[in-house]
Amino acid sequence: MTIQVGDRIPSATLNVLKDGVQAITTDEIFNGRKVVLFSVPGAFTPTCSAKHLPGYVEKFGAFKDKGVEVACMAVNDAFVMKAWAKDQNVPEDLMMLADGNANLARALGLEMDATAFGMGLRSKRFALYADDGVVKALQVEAPGEFKVSSADAMLESLA
Repeated sequence: MTIQVGDRIPSATLNVLKDGVQAITTDEIFNGRKVVLFSVPGAFTPTCSAKHLPGYVEKFGAFKDKGVEVACMAVNDAFVMKAWAKDQNVPEDLMMLADGNANLARALGLEMDATAFGMGLRSKRFALYADDGVVKALQVEAPGEFKVSSADAMLESLA
């Protein structure tokens, strides 16, 4: 079942690379905070690297001005997410979350089977806005599209 507006973010553990790989829970990410979480099918993939992440990097200040934190998630490991962040000049405060086993993607009901492309289980392309762990906006892309989960679209939904 896919998460809906009004639902709480489910409990899951992700990873970040700081001083080694560190676990971080959805409670730590979302509780008491306003967060836009956007997810990409894979780090270093064409649309994700050319449009999706760069849009959030470019608009990062606009989210901060609204008191909203930003997190990027992919079904990749923490080392790949750190390398991708460096490659894309991601601000230190933009969370780069590794959902290596697709635990959160599955808990949200937003996983996709990309085995036909040699990529295994991945996350659909989406963006959501949560306030204190409750989903207030959710935008899930149709397969192969990049429209509703962009930084501009999410900023517009926060207006």
